[in-house]
Amino acid sequence: AGWVWPPGGGPRGAKQGLAPQVLLCRLYRWPDLRQPHELKHLCYCAGGRGGCGDTAALCCNPHHFSRLAAPGECHRTPRAHPPSDLCSPGLPQGSEGGSGELRGSTGADRSALPPPDTSLSRSTVKDGYWCKLAYWEHRTRVGRLYAVHEASVNVFCELPRGSGFCLGQLPAAHRSRAVRRARGKIGRGLLLSRELGGVWAYNLSEHPIFVNSPTLGPPGTRGLTVLKVLPGYSAKVFDYERVGGVCGGRLPGEGPCDPHSVRISFAKGWGPCYSRQFITSCPCWLEVLLNR
Repeated sequence: AGWVWPPGGGPRGAKQGLAPQVLLCRLYRWPDLRQPHELKHLCYCAGGRGGCGDTAALCCNPHHFSRLAAPGECHRTPRAHPPSDLCSPGLPQGSEGGSGELRGSTGADRSALPPPDTSLSRSTVKDGYWCKLAYWEHRTRVGRLYAVHEASVNVFCELPRGSGFCLGQLPAAHRSRAVRRARGKIGRGLLLSRELGGVWAYNLSEHPIFVNSPTLGPPGTRGLTVLKVLPGYSAKVFDYERVGGVCGGRLPGEGPCDPHSVRISFAKGWGPCYSRQFITSCPCWLEVLLNR
């Protein structure tokens, strides 16, 4: 759909005094919406300049907005002894041409693994990509690393039109029933976008996605922060301004930590509030390896 502009000097929600974008989003998408600051324009909407609180020259098409995800009560729980995969993947990358296998999930198992390969992050700007994507099914990486050169990329199984990282085309020798069920829920997937100051994820599917990154929790938070992002919602999954203050290298009791990575699980959550304590227990998940 195209841009929708508010009429000049027209009513802004009549008696309710609502901003036009809030009124339209209430009518067509979220009846419980209250304020403009709960909304964010999708990155591809050129009519979204000025920010959500600026009604001048602001597109009001309700389908050009996402709703900002907020942490739930249970999605951020400090732990006295965080698991070894709390902060970063530290996962063996393998070669670009095949799939990698993750061996073990405990701190003892990880201590036997070689240090994580950070060569992707050390690449120079001239390489032309801002991140690479790795798709995992439980502990096995499937397919090649996908380099992202454009400002945004779609990650999906089914998409009527457009381009991006199509998970539906990735072959696998054997998929469990749990993996097949989870893949069936990916659908339109998500939109990953590099914007001013950070990286955003927009959930375009009909099921929640679950996100973890070193910059996702409040400053000073120790423990696993997993954010549930509902369909139609978005979240700033990585903050470039905060990355200098988060973990890096190896922390006592936590194992290796890469502060330039994001993990996204499709449909299934993990962490303190779920039966799955580790990302490697999730049937389908995405690893975002950011270029420094």
